[in-house]
Amino acid sequence: MFKGRHFDRSVILLCVRWNLAYGLSLRNLEEMMAERGISVGHATIHRWVIRYSPELLERLSSSKRAVTGKWHMDETYIKVRGQWRYLYRAIESNGDTVEFWFSERRNLAAAKRFLRKALKRHGRPERIVIDGSQTNREAILSCDAMNRLEDHSRRKLKPIRIRQSAYLNNRIQKDHRAIKRRVRPMLGFKTMNSARVILGGIEMVHMMRKQQAIYARNPQTSLVEQFERLAARSQDAASTIP
Repeated sequence: MFKGRHFDRSVILLCVRWNLAYGLSLRNLEEMMAERGISVGHATIHRWVIRYSPELLERLSSSKRAVTGKWHMDETYIKVRGQWRYLYRAIESNGDTVEFWFSERRNLAAAKRFLRKALKRHGRPERIVIDGSQTNREAILSCDAMNRLEDHSRRKLKPIRIRQSAYLNNRIQKDHRAIKRRVRPMLGFKTMNSARVILGGIEMVHMMRKQQAIYARNPQTSLVEQFERLAARSQDAASTIP
């Protein structure tokens, strides 16, 4: 995973973790590394975040524990080049993150794309709680109908129950705050691609803090240990490729 890099993997992982987990700018990290006798530019740290976040997220996603069948779905606003874009998110009844998707638009197509991704990865939920959004309701009905049509198990699948309640959906509104707190110091993103990658990394750290990985339950595993373990998993997987 770190083959050919000028810097030691511990330095790279430290910078990536600090950038994704805490309200530190890239220049803050450049100064903090300099205080430790390590000369690394903020642009290099940014490249590390873009390079390694997706791979670490994929490793975490493959080792997440199963989610429950009761989901809360909503979208929140993220600014890119001065324009509002939309982060679709779902959590389950215990507060664990189910799925997320960053979209340029907030419409039926975006909601359906998010739901198809969630259904493919996690299966069918029993119930989805949303606020008063009719667009999200239509997306659930459409994806549910298509999912049942494509099912070849010969089981009679029950329709996904939809509960529309702004009050009941406060749970995911509160969960959004953890993401927004980290995004706020960044003062917006410059491109959709970088925003998508960095938001994925921030979501990854949020899931780590929730101890969503199978190996992070008992005993509870720190962020440092989880980053090291994911990096080791990536390295081990790479070493098996002929």
